[in-house]
Amino acid sequence: MSELPLPPATRQLGGGDIAVSPIAWGMWRLAENGRTAREAAALVHAALDAGITFLDTADIYGFDGAAGFGDAEALLGEVIAAEPGLRDRMVLATKGGILPPLPYDQGEAYLRLAIDNSLRRLRVEQVDLWQVHRPDILAHPQEVARVLDDAVAAGKIRKLGVSNFTIHQTAALQHFLGRPLVSTQPEISPLRITCFENGELDQAMTMGLTPLAWSPLGGGRLAQPTTPREQAVAAELDRIGTAQGVSRTVAAYAWLMAHPAGIVPIIGSQQPERIAEGMQALTVRWTRQDWYAVLVAARGERLP
Repeated sequence: MSELPLPPATRQLGGGDIAVSPIAWGMWRLAENGRTAREAAALVHAALDAGITFLDTADIYGFDGAAGFGDAEALLGEVIAAEPGLRDRMVLATKGGILPPLPYDQGEAYLRLAIDNSLRRLRVEQVDLWQVHRPDILAHPQEVARVLDDAVAAGKIRKLGVSNFTIHQTAALQHFLGRPLVSTQPEISPLRITCFENGELDQAMTMGLTPLAWSPLGGGRLAQPTTPREQAVAAELDRIGTAQGVSRTVAAYAWLMAHPAGIVPIIGSQQPERIAEGMQALTVRWTRQDWYAVLVAARGERLP
């Protein structure tokens, strides 16, 4: 039975000139529990030393509903300031455009401020990727595009992407931008398969966008499945994982990475060993039959 190709050791972000690891590490929980800069640095080193060079954060990370806005960026900024050489080892991505408690604001004045504030907290002059975190329905995409184009022209941002955008919202922003978007960041997991069937990944392949999958483990539900559907998906992943000597978690990452759109799963763990473990996904072999078996379990019904 033919096997699907293994993921490459690196991917070109949006098919351009930035090489990224095929797995990213996300920092939405970096600033929790009073983590110190030294402890955060250990996590950054765990990712980089494992070969995970793509680091994803956002200005909203650290916000608990009342306080903490920008804390994850600021903590990473402390790490970078203490070891400036780390910056050259990473592809740094952040996001903005959420303003609690509105919750969204991509008006020109706030968006310019949000970009500048992220750079200040991160203590860098430029980020490699800046993504609109969630779409502001009240912002005209032409206005958003103008701010983003200006930020790229000013050297503050290398590449642009979107997160949690619909197909049409992505197309509208791209229409007004003076440069191509390179990424899209939807929720994708073996328990969240909407993107496989609603055209988002087809659009990504058409436009050359690299899909970055947030919550690739279904918000932790794959680790502790409770419903019959979750248990069925976990069982299929366990079957593959056991056969190839990897954990259910690694099998889940690998399942996403086998898709031809070149999905980059974002590891959310803040444990060094779990971060490093993710790179084992590059060794997992999938046949079409096994890949579709996971999809059938996720659908809860046979394919037509």
